[in-house]
Amino acid sequence: MRLFHTSDWHLGQNLHGQERDFEHACFLSWLLAQLASQQPDVLLIAGDIFDTVNPPVKAQERLYDFIVNAHEQQPQLTIVMIAGNHDSGSRIELPAPLMRRLRTHALGRVLWLDDGQLDSERLLIPLPAANGDIAAWCLALPFLRPAEVTGTLLGDDYLRGIGQVHRWLIEAANAKRQPGQALVAISHAHMAGGSVSQDSERSLIIGNAEALPASLFDASVSYVALGHLHKPQKVNGEERIRYSGSPIPLSFSEIGYKHQILDIVLDGETLVSVEPRLIPRAVDLQRLGPLPFAEILEQLAELPDVDLLADLQRQPWLEVRVRLDEPQPDLRQQVEGALLGKAVRLVRIAAEYAGSGSGEEDDEGGRLVDLDQLSPQDLFSRAWLDSYGSEVDPQTLADFALLLQDVQLEDEQP
Repeated sequence: MRLFHTSDWHLGQNLHGQERDFEHACFLSWLLAQLASQQPDVLLIAGDIFDTVNPPVKAQERLYDFIVNAHEQQPQLTIVMIAGNHDSGSRIELPAPLMRRLRTHALGRVLWLDDGQLDSERLLIPLPAANGDIAAWCLALPFLRPAEVTGTLLGDDYLRGIGQVHRWLIEAANAKRQPGQALVAISHAHMAGGSVSQDSERSLIIGNAEALPASLFDASVSYVALGHLHKPQKVNGEERIRYSGSPIPLSFSEIGYKHQILDIVLDGETLVSVEPRLIPRAVDLQRLGPLPFAEILEQLAELPDVDLLADLQRQPWLEVRVRLDEPQPDLRQQVEGALLGKAVRLVRIAAEYAGSGSGEEDDEGGRLVDLDQLSPQDLFSRAWLDSYGSEVDPQTLADFALLLQDVQLEDEQP
């Protein structure tokens, strides 16, 4: 059996106010071509399909057009997709009855039976091989919110609740499968030891308190397709536990990532190989500095001029970081003037001032804070510090996290 693993599409994302639809369209077109040429049996999409719980219509059209096109060109392809922490679980599941007609399984949340037991049947997806026989079972674990995995039966410990759900589902899968059928897990979670991007992934709960041990997936699971972390990586060096990473750089901190999908081959229960398939970058991200302003102006002058015959949608996104001794009110105007006729698109200017340490400030001398890069917990902690002059205590932060989850669950209703 052959599977493709991808995640963290973040359809509808914008980069400092600039939409990324063209880049996502290029990726999805490339992925369709890979499916057509390589003919895998299964496509796994491990969460954060959208960038927000209420994605723009264009982003939703991108997803559903892709699924329809994939099914039309390869009717035997099975697609399994789960909700991530950026997604609305109910929105992901809303078209599930229609998606099943396209051999697509959309899982957004876990449900519980009347006796308090996990409804594991809906999370276990049969994966047929080319001959139609079930070659593997997919354990589909969407992002698990505290309200879903805490309560009377599971207690109030979030990590313990997640661990118990994993154990129950693996037990159910082992009881269901026949000899020779592999178990393949797909999950959206932060695993302990994973490498986090500087300013991309939204903290799932509080800091890294939500990091899960790789031991949750015992040796009976042949492959674990993970989403959430944007850098492609193995977890604790294990070949079978992988993050595929995001298909495009979602922030300037991801410029150096080798964006990819993973091509997995199983022989029965044995993992034969995991090979990356590098994704062409439709639009480059460029970052200049931090350098003194005079040197920045020199580098801006050396940038290539606009080619009127070239596709303007492929012009790189540009971030400029400047070191200054004092505020320079016309900084933006000078930078924009230097970029006239240049084949780049400016999306951000950041200034570092003498005496400000490594902190960045905006071009009017204020401390630079990108609100879209701060989690609600970060904002709450800052407000607490401003109001009371001390750091917020762990219990109050935990109580805030639970209240936040209640609000997010309300917002998720499509």
